[in-house]
Amino acid sequence: MNRDPEFQDVFFSNIKILLYAGAAMAQHTWNELERLSIEATGRRAALCTGLGATETAPFALLCTDPQDAPGNIGVAAKGLTLMLVPNEGKLEVRAKGPNVTPGYWRNPALTAEAFDEEGLYCLGDALRFKVPGDPGQGFFFDGRVAEKFKLGTGTWVAVGAVRAKLTDALGGLARDVVIAGGGRDELAALLVPFRPAMERLVPGGDGMSDAALIAAPGIREKTARPLGAFAAVATGSSMRVRRAIYLKAPLDLDKGEVTDKGSVNQRAVLRERGDLVEAVYSDDPRVIVAAKG
Repeated sequence: MNRDPEFQDVFFSNIKILLYAGAAMAQHTWNELERLSIEATGRRAALCTGLGATETAPFALLCTDPQDAPGNIGVAAKGLTLMLVPNEGKLEVRAKGPNVTPGYWRNPALTAEAFDEEGLYCLGDALRFKVPGDPGQGFFFDGRVAEKFKLGTGTWVAVGAVRAKLTDALGGLARDVVIAGGGRDELAALLVPFRPAMERLVPGGDGMSDAALIAAPGIREKTARPLGAFAAVATGSSMRVRRAIYLKAPLDLDKGEVTDKGSVNQRAVLRERGDLVEAVYSDDPRVIVAAKG
C-alpha cells in the first residue's frame, strides 16, 4: 500500500472492519494499518479480534469496541456462559452455550476429556482481565494452559505472553516465535522468519536462499539488537530471552507444527525440532545472542 496509493484507496474504500485471528498482531502492524486507513478515508478502520475454537462455532468472545493497541479479545458472545477457573496462577477459560458442540461424534472418551463436570467445554486457553474485576472491558489471551512449563529454577513461564511480546519486539523479522527452556536455567527462542522484512534489510536479499538470507550479517545484527533490548527490560528469568536461532526449514503441517488455521503449535515444534533446541543452548554459529547495551 505504501508503494501503490491507488490500491490503498481502493482497499479501504468499503472497509467497515478488519479482523485478525489465530495469532497475535504486532503493534507496528496495527499502527501501520491505522495510519493507512486514515490516509485513505480520513477515519480509523475498526481493528478487532476474538477467541474461539472449532468447538465454539465459530467464536466465544469478540471485541468490536475501539482499541489503541492489539490484543483485547472482547467479551463473551450473547447467550454464552463463560467461566474462568484458577489454574496455577492463570485463569483457564471454559464455555457453555448454544454455539458450543455437545461432544465429539462417536468418541465418548474425547468428549469426557474435553468437558468438565458441569458440562463446560475446556478451551485450554487462559485469559486475563483488561481491567481487573471488570469483564465488560474485555480480556487478553494469556497463553495456552498446556504450554506452560517450569525453568530449572522452578519458575513458571507464561509462554503465550513471552511469545507475543518477543514477536512484537523483533519488529517484523519473525512472524512467530517458539519458546524453549523447560528444565533449563534460561529461556531461548526458535524464530519463524518473515522473508519480506528480511529482504528489505539485505542488498539482493530477494535473490538469496532462505539459509543464505538468515545467515546474512545484517539479519544477525538486526535481530541481536531488539533481542538485547527485550532482555534488558525483562522483569525476570521467566520473560528474559537472550538466545535465539532461526528456523530454516518451514513449519510442517503434517507433523502438527502448524494448525489448519495457521497458528504455530509450540509443543509440536519443540518436539520435532529437538536438534535446534539443543543447538540454541550451545556455541553453534547459527545462534544469535542478545546485544549488550
